[in-house]
Amino acid sequence: MTLREVFHRLAHATASAIGSPYAFASALLVIVAWAACGPAFHYSDTWQLVINTGTTIVTFLVVFMIQNTQNRDSRAIHLKLDELIRALDAARNRLVDVEDLPDEELARLASEFQRLRDQPEPTSPTPSTEQAPRTREAASTQAPSTAQKPGARKSSTAPKPGGRPPGTARR
Repeated sequence: MTLREVFHRLAHATASAIGSPYAFASALLVIVAWAACGPAFHYSDTWQLVINTGTTIVTFLVVFMIQNTQNRDSRAIHLKLDELIRALDAARNRLVDVEDLPDEELARLASEFQRLRDQPEPTSPTPSTEQAPRTREAASTQAPSTAQKPGARKSSTAPKPGGRPPGTARR
C-alpha cells in the first residue's frame, strides 16, 4: 500500500470515529476529568496548559484528516453529477467540471439559473374544441384504453378501498 492509501484509510476511519456519539462522550469525559482535577492542582497554569495543548494538537491533526475525507467525498459527488449530466440528453455538457471554472463564469451561471428559477413555468395549452374528437368511436381510437385485460393484475397506483391513492397521508 502507498502512503496515500494508508493516509486515506486512516483519515476515513478517523472522520467516522470522530463523528460518532462515542467520540463525543469520550471528549466530554476527558473534560470532566480535567475539570475535576482542577482543585487538586490548585487551578495552576500547568493544569490549564494540559487541556490547551491537548486540544490544540488534536484539533490540528484532525483538521487534516477531515479535510482529506471531505475532498474525496466532494470529488466523488462531482464525478457522479458529471456522469448524470453526460447521460441526460437535455443537460448541457458544458456544466461537466463546472467546479473548475473561474469565479466570474460561476457567477454568470448562477445568475442564469436564478433567471430560470424566477421565470414562470409555461402552462400546457388546453386542447380546443376543434381538436377534440367529435364521435365516440374517434375518442376510443385516440384515447389509450384504461380497461383491464382479463387475468391482468390491478395497478398498484389504483386507489385503495379507503379512497386514497397509495402513498398519500391523511391530513
